[in-house]
Amino acid sequence: MTSLKSIGQKIAYERVKQKITQEDLAGMVEMDRSFLSYIENGHNNFSIEVLLKIAEALEVKSSKLLED
Repeated sequence: MTSLKSIGQKIAYERVKQKITQEDLAGMVEMDRSFLSYIENGHNNFSIEVLLKIAEALEVKSSKLLED
């Protein structure tokens, strides 16, 4: 089972790889930067809707963020 920490690490990896700041990605998905930080650090539960928005903004399949 994929953990929240693992998903958050994958989101952060994709974001950094694309040279997108947390502030920019948060703006793209219309969320507070601190909430995105909590997600990337695995400290916060979030909805499937949020995951789909993040995946779309990063132009990756949501399944890529969920895979082990």
